[in-house]
Amino acid sequence: MSKTITLSQETLHNKRWAALAVLCAAQFMVIMDTSIIGVALPAIQEALSYTPSELQWIFNAYVIVLGGFLLLGGKLSDLYGPKNIFMLGFSILTASSLLTGLAWSETSMNVGRALQGLGSAFIAPSALTLLLTIFTDPKELAKAFGFWGAAAAAGGSAGVFLGGVLTEYASWRWTFYINVPLGILVMLLGSSLLVKGNRQKTKIDYLSAVLVTLATMLVVYTLVMVEQNGWTSSTTGYLFLGSIALFVIFILIQKNSRNPLLPLSIFNVPNLSIGNTVLALLAGSWIPLWFYLNLYLQQTLGYSAFLSGLALLPMTIAIMVLMMGVSGKLIEKLGYKTNLVLGLVALTISLLWFSFAPIDGSFLVHILGPSLVGAIGMSLAYIPGTMAAISGAKADEAGLASGLANTTYQVGSAIGLAVVVAIAITTTNDLSAGQAVTKEALNEGFQSAFRISALISGLGIVAALFGIKQLK
Repeated sequence: MSKTITLSQETLHNKRWAALAVLCAAQFMVIMDTSIIGVALPAIQEALSYTPSELQWIFNAYVIVLGGFLLLGGKLSDLYGPKNIFMLGFSILTASSLLTGLAWSETSMNVGRALQGLGSAFIAPSALTLLLTIFTDPKELAKAFGFWGAAAAAGGSAGVFLGGVLTEYASWRWTFYINVPLGILVMLLGSSLLVKGNRQKTKIDYLSAVLVTLATMLVVYTLVMVEQNGWTSSTTGYLFLGSIALFVIFILIQKNSRNPLLPLSIFNVPNLSIGNTVLALLAGSWIPLWFYLNLYLQQTLGYSAFLSGLALLPMTIAIMVLMMGVSGKLIEKLGYKTNLVLGLVALTISLLWFSFAPIDGSFLVHILGPSLVGAIGMSLAYIPGTMAAISGAKADEAGLASGLANTTYQVGSAIGLAVVVAIAITTTNDLSAGQAVTKEALNEGFQSAFRISALISGLGIVAALFGIKQLK
């Protein structure tokens, strides 16, 4: 047994950078899977007859399931080994990408996106756990996180560019088909380069997994349906109460369980609670920016899908370059907290700048300028936010902490988008007053979306400034 462990550790050490490349490819795919549909949204809306309020389900069907199952994915990673869950996740993601590309209706598209979210829910925490397992030296870990963040930005860059090219010159369906060969390649490389890692001998609390998944999905569903049901309707109130009740039952079970899905003691880890809060607020402001910037480019300025992809490319390339070459060095020099606060400030400025974008906006002033400021913000905030949320966790809770950090980010993005969409649509409808929606009314809705996103980002500044402990 000891010989096997020694060989496994030696293999892990010798292949760690090659293994990192596989993990970065996984991160690339998960992020690309989110960003690639942004440019394709108008084409999908037209092909499958989505209404403006229903369109967000293309995104939310993915992130609701992703957010709901991430805790379970992290726990499974701890119990059965991160490599096994990583490979399972990619099998699901690859198959569901094929299904989504073949979508023939709103329902089939939403189901396919939900299954993609399930696959990503197994990939994200297991990949992060493998990263923490492979790189134990603090300097190497910081460097690895730089590549990890750069892979995310590269996925965003590839997503917006490929999304534009594929939608314009092939079909929006290829924005999903492209995952199939990439997924097969990652699985082939991962089978030989990734080490299985440690496994725990405990049971899974499946009841808790069901409860937290239902509670998460219900609260996001409630917010998504606000535009239809109204903020003050009894339906909205009952749905909110139902989600709160499920969360309370979940917490009570965790408190009294011998093998809890989410041991409440993990929240004693320094910065974990506030770090997750900041991650949720970061996602809740960043994802609506992406969602509405794509719509502004195509529906207000009249850009084609290809031109929209090109317009967003400088922002995502800037994120990739800054995360790879600057973020890690700044974290070493200034610490987590300073970078996090500065990043959130820059993101807030970017969103406020976008909120003044007119119907005849220019690329240099109303797109390139604020997008580059937003790139600086995301580059400074994402890595320290993630590291603050997970770096203090014990080795046997790495998967759980990773799953929790990913959960709060994805749930934050879903809730943030749901709130922002509801307010934006309400603004547009109020200005239209039952008449045909004008470009001016549509753009007012987009501007309100950016303002609310700036408010969410501003809350992140307050949380980071007063809650995060300065770490070096």
